[in-house]
This record gives sequence, structure tokens and C-alpha cells, in this order.
Amino acid sequence: MARRPTLQDLARAAGVGTATVDRALNGRGNVSARSIAAIVEAAKRIGYPLPASAPVNAPNAKPKFDLGFVLHKPSQSFYQRFAHEITRTCAERTEAQITPHLSFSPSQAPDDFAKAITDAASKSQAVAATAINHPTLSRLVDRLTEDGIPLFPLLNDFAGRSGAGYFGLDNMKVGRLAGWMMATQLQRSCRVAVMVGGARWHGQGLRETGFRSALREHAPQITVADTSVNLETRQVTYEATLDLLQRHADLAGIYVAGGGMEGAIAALREARPPGKVSLIVNELTEDSREALADRYVTMVIATPLQTLCRALVRHMVDRVGKGPEFSRERLFFEPLIYLPDSV
Repeated sequence: MARRPTLQDLARAAGVGTATVDRALNGRGNVSARSIAAIVEAAKRIGYPLPASAPVNAPNAKPKFDLGFVLHKPSQSFYQRFAHEITRTCAERTEAQITPHLSFSPSQAPDDFAKAITDAASKSQAVAATAINHPTLSRLVDRLTEDGIPLFPLLNDFAGRSGAGYFGLDNMKVGRLAGWMMATQLQRSCRVAVMVGGARWHGQGLRETGFRSALREHAPQITVADTSVNLETRQVTYEATLDLLQRHADLAGIYVAGGGMEGAIAALREARPPGKVSLIVNELTEDSREALADRYVTMVIATPLQTLCRALVRHMVDRVGKGPEFSRERLFFEPLIYLPDSV
């Protein structure tokens, strides 16, 4: 009597591991469509009886993926749109069943980011997150990588070499773009200011560096004031803007490199006429759109969320299917530029 094929025989015939076969037969996910097809073909070839209830026997069976996403500042319209675009993109991938596990860090403290990412990783095969640069998060990325959970940093490359690949804008380029526009707009001896959220947002530090270098190159006659830290909050930005206007009578421009632009807009509406101070901000929201139309904002540099989310979800799914041999990529997306006459 011929020996009945075993699970190990099926795995060898399909060219995958026994754990992969077990996950495929029991619908535990984390199995690529290519591996499922190889398992089904091998089972037919060696005569392995697949259970009738096995997910691989279902007609037009779709691979299942659990993907984790961690953002912050849930009250800000930009991150609300980001979350909506992630959810919509996962639903659009009709060739797979993707369940997004989306959450927000309650604050910008490293421990809060770490907890939110850890919670997302506990129920996901891959995670994408916004976060600050901090040793706590660097160690967490290392641990997740060792556990086979790839982590994709968003907007700010906080994961270092252990990350699965950065998705966002080229922050140095964004800063230089802001500096070039400021130089072109002003073309005289004056003073400008730059605001960042804090020292732990290295992406904003790159924007500041790019901004200052572009001004040195294109408008050496413009003086840049000491960098202001606004903690990415509306109120702190509002107060910092009023303080700058009071201390520097020659202030002609402000670049808000991170969040909190609503405070700068509100302060300028109170203290200066339209166009008196050139304000450059990030992300097109109702506040920045209205400020553009009213000439309180000179330029908005925005993240192409739809393009980013589609590429992100595709790479996360591919990384889960292909495993650790999937190469790390840094994907820079071209920023969207909005001027007063384009809204």
C-alpha cells in the first residue's frame, strides 16, 4: 500500500515551509497568493487530500492580510484625511482581503508612540507609523524586525536601518523649496523665521536645513531668526508668531516646517494685513485653503496622500508575502504645490 503523503511531503513539493502550509490550510493569513497556488498544485500532484473546509479550496479565495497603522494628532484634519485614505486604499485592493488596524498615539511622547505601535503589531503582519526619533522607538523597531514584523516609517524616517522603508516627502527638498519661494517672494533685505515641532522630529530638522541653505544660496541678504519650537500645536504657534512680530519689526516671512500652522494664520489675521508677511505652511486644509485665498498664506506644500497610501499598502502586502528578503526602500513622493491662484 502506497504511503499517504504527509504535511512535510506537501511542503517539500510546494517549495515552502511546513509552517506556511499549516497557515494556508487553516486560514491564518501571512501566506502569499503565489504560495497558496503552489500548495494547491503540489497537493494535486502528490495526491495530498486537502480538507474540503480548507480556505485554499474556496473558489476565488483571497489572501488575507492584517495591516497596522499608527498616526497621531487625531483632531487635525490632515491626519483625519490620512486615516480615511488608508482605510479607502485597503478597501480598494479587491485581489486581497485587507483588514486595517488603525489607531492614534495619544501624545507625541516616545512611550505613547511605542505602546501604540506595539499594540498594532500584536494583531498585524506589518505596521506603518508616524513617530518621533527616539532610542525607545529605535529599540522597538529592532525587536519587531527580529519578530518578523516589518515597520514602515511615515513622513519622518524614525526607524533607521531596521525599518522596512520610508514613505513620505524628501524633507530636505521640501525645505529648499520653501526657502526658494521665500527668496523669490521677498527679494530684499529683511528677516524671516522658521518654526519646527521639536528636536525629535528629524524630518523637520531636514526641512529647516534645506530652508536655510536655499536662502543662503538665493538671498544672502535675508536674515533668518533663531528657530522657534512650536510643539506642533496651534496655541504655541499663535503665541510664538505674535512674539516674533513684536520683537522683529522687519519680519517679512515665516516658514512653519511642521504642524501648528493654524496658530500662525490666526496671529497674522489679527496683527498684519494680507500679504504683509509671507507665510509658507504644509498640507492643504480648510484653514490653509482659506488663508491662501485671503493672501495670508503664500504657498502650501502638501503630501500626495492618495499616491502615498496606494504605494504603502502595496509594499506592505508584498513585504508580508515575500518575507525578509524584500528589500528596504525609501520612497520619496513629489509634493503638491498650492498657490493663492490655484485654490
